[in-house]
Amino acid sequence: MTGDDDARTTTRALATEAVHAGRDDLARQGLHAPPIDLSTTYPSFDSRGEAARIDAFAATGAEPDGPPVYARLGNPTVARFETALARLEGTQAAVAFASGMAALSAVLLVRAAAGLRHVVAVRPLYGCSDHLLTAGLLGSEVTWTDPAGTAAALRPDTGLVMVESPANPTLAEVDLRALAHACGSVPLLADNTFATPVLQRPAERGARLVLHSATKYLGGHGDVMAGVVACDEEFAGQLRQIRFATGGVLHPLAGYLLLRGLSTLPVRVRAASENAAELARRLAADPRVARVRYPRIGGAMIAFEVHGDPHEVIAGVRLITPAVSLGSVDSLIQHPASISHRIVDAEARRGAGVSDRLLRMSVGLEDVEDLWTDLDQALHRAAAGGDETPGHTVAVAAG
Repeated sequence: MTGDDDARTTTRALATEAVHAGRDDLARQGLHAPPIDLSTTYPSFDSRGEAARIDAFAATGAEPDGPPVYARLGNPTVARFETALARLEGTQAAVAFASGMAALSAVLLVRAAAGLRHVVAVRPLYGCSDHLLTAGLLGSEVTWTDPAGTAAALRPDTGLVMVESPANPTLAEVDLRALAHACGSVPLLADNTFATPVLQRPAERGARLVLHSATKYLGGHGDVMAGVVACDEEFAGQLRQIRFATGGVLHPLAGYLLLRGLSTLPVRVRAASENAAELARRLAADPRVARVRYPRIGGAMIAFEVHGDPHEVIAGVRLITPAVSLGSVDSLIQHPASISHRIVDAEARRGAGVSDRLLRMSVGLEDVEDLWTDLDQALHRAAAGGDETPGHTVAVAAG
C-alpha cells in the first residue's frame, strides 16, 4: 500500500478519501497526477535479498518490502487503487484483479485450498456468479437459501457465505448485519457493486469480504474492466498468492483509470441516484408498468416489469443505450432473462424474482427529463406492440 501513516489513521470524510486516498505521497515527490508504471519486471543486483522477499511472500502473501519485483507480484499503480478502495470500504487491505469474476474465483480458490469447498449463497446473484457456483467449475458445491435459512445451511466444510445486496437484477436488499451474525465463523462475502461504499460499507456490518466488479461504478466510464476484494490483511495475503499463481492481475493502466474514477465516485453516485429516484417515482405511477423495484438505500439502479413486451422497450430506446453492464455516466438498459441472467437455470431464475418481463436500468448523469422522454416513448411502443394488460401499477420496495 502507498501513503503515509498519518493519512491512514486520520478520520476523513468519504468524499475527501475518494479524492486523496492512494495519492498521499505524491506532493512529497513533486507530483500531482499519479504515475503509471508499465514495467513488467524490475532490476535488482541483490539476488539474496530478492530470495528473502520471495520467501516472505510465499509464506504470508504480504506485499514485498522495497522496490517492485515482478508485475505478477504487484504493481505500484495498481497498489494505489487498492489502497484507496480499502480506505473507502473501511478495510485493512484490498486486492485487485483483471475482472470481477477473477476476483470471485480467487476467493473460492482460497477457501478450496483450505478444504472448504461448500458455499452457502443467497439468490439472486449476478448471473455469471450464479453459474460459477452452480456449475462447480472450481470444485465448489453450493447450497442456495434465503437469508433466514443461512445458519441451517452451514456445514463443517462451508467456507463462504455469499450475498449481493442490493441484488442483481431485482435490487432485493438483505440485512447484512443479521446475515453476518447467522454466518458465525464462516466468512461472509458481500457483493457491493450496486451500492458502492458511497451507500453502504458491508465490512462495518460484519462482512469479512467485500466484492466489487470495478468495471461498474468504481471505473464509472465504461472503459475499464476489473475486480477487487476489500478485506482484512490475512485474507488479502492469501488472495495475492492466488493472484500470483493464476495470473489474474490488473493492468496498470486499468489501475490508473480506477484510481481516477474513485475521485468522482461520490458525486457520480449521488447525482445518478437523484435521477434514478425520480424515474422510479414516475414509473411507479405509470399504468404501462406492472411493478417497480428501487432500493431503500437508494442508488442509480432501477428494476421494473412492464405489461407490454419488454423486448419492444429495449428496441425502442434512442437515448438510453441497450447494453449489459452498469455504473457508467450514461444510462443503460437490458433484459436480464435474455442476457445477464440467461445462463441461470430458467426455473431458478424465475424463483429468484427474475421474471421474463423484468427490465434493469442503470441510470446515468443525463438530464432526467430527457431520460423520461426516451423511456416514455419506448414504453408506448411496448404497450402498442406487445401484450398490453391494463391494470394498476404497484410500486414495491425491494426487501
